[in-house]
Amino acid sequence: MDTVTHGLMGGTLVGLATIDPHVDAVTVGFASTMVAASLIPDIDTVLKAKDNATYIKNHRGLTHSLPFTFVIWPLLLATVSNVIFDLDFFHMYLWSLLAVFLHVFVDIFNMYGTQALRFFDNRWIQLGIINTIDIPILILLSLYLVLWAFGFNPVILFFIIYSLLAIYYVMRAMYKRMLMKKVSRLLPNSEILRLFVMPTIKFFEWRIALVTKDKFVVGRAFKTQVVIYDEFDKVGPLEEELYEIVKSNKDFNAFTYFSSIYRYEVTQVDRSHIEVRYIDLRYLQNGHYPFVCIIIINQDTNDIKSSFTGWVFSEEKLQSKVT
Repeated sequence: MDTVTHGLMGGTLVGLATIDPHVDAVTVGFASTMVAASLIPDIDTVLKAKDNATYIKNHRGLTHSLPFTFVIWPLLLATVSNVIFDLDFFHMYLWSLLAVFLHVFVDIFNMYGTQALRFFDNRWIQLGIINTIDIPILILLSLYLVLWAFGFNPVILFFIIYSLLAIYYVMRAMYKRMLMKKVSRLLPNSEILRLFVMPTIKFFEWRIALVTKDKFVVGRAFKTQVVIYDEFDKVGPLEEELYEIVKSNKDFNAFTYFSSIYRYEVTQVDRSHIEVRYIDLRYLQNGHYPFVCIIIINQDTNDIKSSFTGWVFSEEKLQSKVT
């Protein structure tokens, strides 16, 4: 989820903590610790300062893993809150653990997902029923803080709001399941190998991407109507000579590590350079696929002149990244 949503969840945990007689929840120290605990798994965002490839490959990985969720982050936050604010170590460990766990738990419901079971299972858990920024969730969490400020019991309010959130999540899951069945019926004569139905910021608008035996299909669902935008014939694997050049490239490895459904294009740029472009098909927006990996290869020397992977929303800006 986005930073604002995680921060608001930290605020709701402050209200819930008023039930605990061992902590004084409505203090700067406790509230700061809860917000920090709700945000700290995303500290790996600093990897953007190095390069996109490192960030894409590691975001929501190690920092969202089992050891960090249940041991490292709670212990660190409990220690800091104890030293700086003189808060009870054991109870701060428990409240910090709850906040960190909630962060990691809600992140598995969007398409980015997390490696929440890392060290036992390094696969990405991506349930894909909630958009990264979800307006109803933001409204409910904000409403909690407003009603609490107007004197409502924060503990009772917490269970009401989170019960509504649970119902909302179930509704989203059911809606996605219905759309997946509809898409499957839309292509009855095709063997669907992989199917992605992904949320957008709009409740009734979902992205669709699928792979059959011989093609890629990209579209959107508007309420119960499915619209197909693009179809691409599947081609064989990248030519062996080109693959040997790109296979060790960090941008290529980051892209293929993260992307679940993609195609590639090879284009002659000029007499001595070719472009190999990998395109993630999950994020079509306004006729453009913004998440790509682009590699420029010098044919005279058979090495990589430049490369880039990441989110770019115009062709002009993308070309500026590799020139």
